[in-house]
Amino acid sequence: MLYAIIGQDTPDSLDKRMAARPAHLTRLQTLQDEGRLLLAGPFPAVDAVDPGVAGYTGSLIVAEFASLQAAQKWAETDPYAAGVFGKITVQPFKKVLPA
Repeated sequence: MLYAIIGQDTPDSLDKRMAARPAHLTRLQTLQDEGRLLLAGPFPAVDAVDPGVAGYTGSLIVAEFASLQAAQKWAETDPYAAGVFGKITVQPFKKVLPA
């Protein structure tokens, strides 16, 4: 089943985000290589593709996991969980479109 993982950044965490980004992307690449990643990306803090020093307010990942518990464990062990994300929400997701 698909699960949406929504991480909300802590204030002023851009430096921590950039430091943890390579390890975070490696984990996402593994999901992609396994054919389990539907989409992933950050929420810019301002209305711009590159928010610069404004940074990000969080991230969204939609991926396939065996269970809610597996998705939660994956999210809790992501490098962003250690100082970038202040709150992580994991919930089932049903893709409707595009078909």
